[in-house]
Amino acid sequence: MFADAKAFSGFSVDDLQVAAKFYGQSLGLRTSLANGLLVLHLAGGRDTLVYPKGKALVPATFSIFNFPVGDIEAAVDVLARRVVAF
Repeated sequence: MFADAKAFSGFSVDDLQVAAKFYGQSLGLRTSLANGLLVLHLAGGRDTLVYPKGKALVPATFSIFNFPVGDIEAAVDVLARRVVAF
């Protein structure tokens, strides 16, 4: 479902390993870690970089990561079964 979505964004996280687990296992995206960056390999060759935010910096209070889906209720059901909190 999400592996073929035309997602778009770029954002920072405070823990690349936790982010890799969430995006790779919970959402089922193809990911890789290289040169201190997490890469989300998205549909259409639209890789998205996820970069670490320094410990001294305050994390953003929100982020935007968009996944167009054909059926929002079905997508929510799938994610809920994968223990994603809403």
